[in-house]
Amino acid sequence: MTRPKKEKELTRSHHITLRLTDTEYELVTDNAIEAGLSRSDYLRKMILDGKINVRYDIVVDLPELQKLVSEFGKIGGNLNQIAKYFHTGGIRSMAMQDEISQCITDLYELRKEVKRMAGDFHGNIKTHRK
Repeated sequence: MTRPKKEKELTRSHHITLRLTDTEYELVTDNAIEAGLSRSDYLRKMILDGKINVRYDIVVDLPELQKLVSEFGKIGGNLNQIAKYFHTGGIRSMAMQDEISQCITDLYELRKEVKRMAGDFHGNIKTHRK
């Protein structure tokens, strides 16, 4: 069975020839692989859009961050228990509400601390290059 024909407007019938040095060719190939695209798709997007956003997933293996992540998990479990308590008719007091507000403030501070420790890894190419 043959492959179905593309619609007329999707058929790419125009060719552009481009000569590259070995270094340029390697850069284009590496960048296309990092973007998860074929060389043709990569060059087409670069020509038409001028920019390709590549998202990197960084795995940080710091014991301090692992401990904080596990603490966040425990806090999440506690928050679920508190929410369940209130949703099943638990009594609210002003002192309890103040304590919950203080805990939320502490969580935001903890989040800032984790961001400071981990840094901003989005788009830092030097982190990923070998």
